[in-house]
Amino acid sequence: MNRFQRFAAIDWSGAKGRRHKGIAVAICDSGDATPRLVERHRPWSRTEVLEWLLETASETPTLYGFDFSYAPPIVERGAYLPGEAAPEDARALWAYVDALCGDEDLGAASFLEQHHRRHFYFGAADGIKADFLHHRVCEHAFNAGGGGKASTLYDAIGAAQVAKASFAGMRLLHRLQGRVPVWPMDRLPASGSLVVEIYTRVFIRLAGLCGRKVRSLDTLNQALAALGSRPAQLAREPNDHETDVLIAAAGLRRIAGDPRYWNPSGLTPHIAHTEGWTFGVL
Repeated sequence: MNRFQRFAAIDWSGAKGRRHKGIAVAICDSGDATPRLVERHRPWSRTEVLEWLLETASETPTLYGFDFSYAPPIVERGAYLPGEAAPEDARALWAYVDALCGDEDLGAASFLEQHHRRHFYFGAADGIKADFLHHRVCEHAFNAGGGGKASTLYDAIGAAQVAKASFAGMRLLHRLQGRVPVWPMDRLPASGSLVVEIYTRVFIRLAGLCGRKVRSLDTLNQALAALGSRPAQLAREPNDHETDVLIAAAGLRRIAGDPRYWNPSGLTPHIAHTEGWTFGVL
């Protein structure tokens, strides 16, 4: 379980357009090495993240964590999109989303806004918001453990919503099939790189911090120290996208060797193939 030599965390974006200030990438090597940002001379595109992942995955056994949901809930209602002729398996859903979306740079806004509009909450005109708040088994587990209620893929209102980011992410996951395995849809391989779903708040909590966001270098280094990492080497105050991935990269390294996180009690074969699981939630 300690075979990974590098750990990467990616804060994702579902925003329309080609380049996205909301994307941040951090990596750290094994041991207690300082996590560091992987930066570009201009904001990342989603396509560039995919290209970077495929390039680096073959170089060093790396555990990659993306902060978006890999599939919608299905256990609660028996279908991702009740009443629609849509797949009921995660891999098939990724292919379905990718085939429907012609949005630039792996975007998926059209999936929500045009193809399956009635399933997503965009505002009061759609009715009662609570009717759209469906969650996966792993999100119920996180809430039961004191983490708080996670966002839902059916809430498409507000800058912090994860709906567009997650469906855009499914287009990336579709392109990884047969190239880099995705846990738990794919079994944990004996060697090589692997992609998992993360929720950055999991690692902020693991570091002993109560808040949802970290916005100062001092607090960032407090979190890194709690996760067994050397302090960050930054010449400026980081933004919360950057602290999220720096903490998450160190957090991935901290827990990747613990078998409990690869075998959470609620993860059944059916859930692995349909809903997936957030790595770090027990």
